[in-house]
Amino acid sequence: MTAPYWLNPLDREDFPNVSLALRDPDGLLAIGGDLSIERLLAAYQRGIFPWYSDEQPVLWWSPDPRSIIRPENLRISRSLQKTLKKQVFQLTIDKAFKDVIKHCSESRKNAVGTWITDEMMYAYNRLHDAGHAHSIECWQNDKLVGGLYGIAIGQVFFGESMFSKVTDASKVAFVYLIKQLQAWGYELIDCQVQSAHLDSLGAENIPRTVFIHALEYYCQQPGHDTPWEFDPDLLLKTS
Repeated sequence: MTAPYWLNPLDREDFPNVSLALRDPDGLLAIGGDLSIERLLAAYQRGIFPWYSDEQPVLWWSPDPRSIIRPENLRISRSLQKTLKKQVFQLTIDKAFKDVIKHCSESRKNAVGTWITDEMMYAYNRLHDAGHAHSIECWQNDKLVGGLYGIAIGQVFFGESMFSKVTDASKVAFVYLIKQLQAWGYELIDCQVQSAHLDSLGAENIPRTVFIHALEYYCQQPGHDTPWEFDPDLLLKTS
């Protein structure tokens, strides 16, 4: 078997071992299949995610190394700390998932490469309706100005995308997410690939083998199963 592997459309658990992923382009593992809830959950638990453009079939990736954040290693810069103390934003969870993913897709339209397709938005909205995908919303004067979304499995949050229309809005949403996940006992936030933006918040690169080993354990642990809401005292303490 060699990558990229063509997935069996009838078998939604059909993924090759991530060790077979290409080095160039880094992490390309498989092609095809669908974006059903079953296949997406199977992919994330194996350290695989979809990333492609409208002109392509579904492409599945598992890059090496992997960018992650351990909640206890969250880094808050002095400038971001000042923003948090000013409390200029209001934070919510799962109040506007469709709006968040729509804004995230728009922020990628002018970028070179891939973006969030209509097919992807439909699939992740279904994941949200099923209780697997969640959004953090950042509001200012009743206007949605930033946020992010991702998938939760066990004690792992797989971050997908974020957007910001006001300085620091997405960073503030990310800080509150990590603080809440830490309070719930989550152990790992997947950031997929390295970026300066995430590095500034404490992200680190780890070998894919280490990442997969962590998923095998933490995805099987109990997560937060009741509806997601911020702990009231956390909204006060984070500032």
